[in-house]
Parts: sequence; structure tokens; C-alpha cells
Amino acid sequence: MERKYNNKLLPQARELRRNLTPEERHLWYDFLQHYPVKFHKQKILGQYIADFYCAKTKLVIELDGNQHGIEDFASYDRIRTDYLRKEFGIIVIRFRNDDINVNFRDVCNYIDKAVKALISRNSDDSQQGSPY
Repeated sequence: MERKYNNKLLPQARELRRNLTPEERHLWYDFLQHYPVKFHKQKILGQYIADFYCAKTKLVIELDGNQHGIEDFASYDRIRTDYLRKEFGIIVIRFRNDDINVNFRDVCNYIDKAVKALISRNSDDSQQGSPY
């Protein structure tokens, strides 16, 4: 298993935190920053930087611009998602920037339901441990 933190990506992560896209800024400041379960923005995870990461649920939220519909980007996204799942057990959910701009409330509700489901699942898993 690869280490979760890659120091080489720190300058890039800092730069991305300082220069959020308008959609990232909207999701962060209008929902995730004060969400009851802690999220981090531009979090280094192995060889990638995730837009938003919740350690408690092992959930990554990615916002994709229009370029992600292009095959090269879609292939890169699949590789990245598979890597995060296999290396760290992380679930990735993706939203298009248009979703943030047009259906912001629906996006927030979807994230909220996903977080609650993952917390519930993790709670159920921990209660079903070995009796020995």
C-alpha cells in the first residue's frame, strides 16, 4: 500500500487551495466547510490531489469541468478512481461543474445522503466484528 501523503505534491496542493475554481469555492464555502463531518479541500492522497476528502467516510468528491468528457480525461479519471479505491478503500463521487451551477441543492443532498450511508455502513461493519 502506498503512503497516503506525498510531500512532492504539497506546493501544488497549496496552490490549488489558494485558487479554487468558482464551483469548488461554491461547494466549499456554501456547504462543505461547515458540514458536520469534516472535509478537507485539495487533499493529497498518494500520487493524486483530491478536490475534497472526508477521512471519516473515506469519501472523495471530485468536480469535473467540461474537459472531463473528453476521452483522455475520462480515462485518467477512471485510473485515478481505481487507484484511490484499491490503494486506500476510498469511494469517489463526481459532479460536473454544471451540476454545481444548476443543481446545487441536489448535489448537497446527494453528498449528505452518501456521507450518512457511509457512516452507517462503517458503524454496522464495526459492530459485526469477531466475538473473539
